[in-house]
Amino acid sequence: MRDKGFTLIEIMVVVVIIGLLATLVLPRVLGRQEEAFVAKAKSDIRALSSALKLYKLDNFNYPGTEQGLDALVSQPSGDPPAKNWKKGGYIERLPADPWGNPYQYLSPGSNMEFDLWSYGADGQPGGENAAADVANWNLDGEQR
Repeated sequence: MRDKGFTLIEIMVVVVIIGLLATLVLPRVLGRQEEAFVAKAKSDIRALSSALKLYKLDNFNYPGTEQGLDALVSQPSGDPPAKNWKKGGYIERLPADPWGNPYQYLSPGSNMEFDLWSYGADGQPGGENAAADVANWNLDGEQR
């Protein structure tokens, strides 16, 4: 009677097939990671922009550059004053961009009422592809 199990050749054939599939599938999946990071940054910027607009509705101004995005989480001090700051804040916590860096904020902005951006994968101004900046004035690839 023959033992039940796999022979070494059968196991090697399965490993080779899995290796072939991995070489075909992995490059496609890994190439999508940077696209997902850019999409996440755009989504975060839209959400932060909405929170900033709610902040302005309550306080009649956007937080100043010095107050920064932290004004969405905890009541800021300094100018402009946040007299009607919403108890509990406008967002639960301040997110980092998908690459682990803080979002950049400037108010008043150079491009819009406020500028909100991520430096992208390289964490430096400018760049191309995944290293390109993602900004509220250019979320869809067009100037707003």
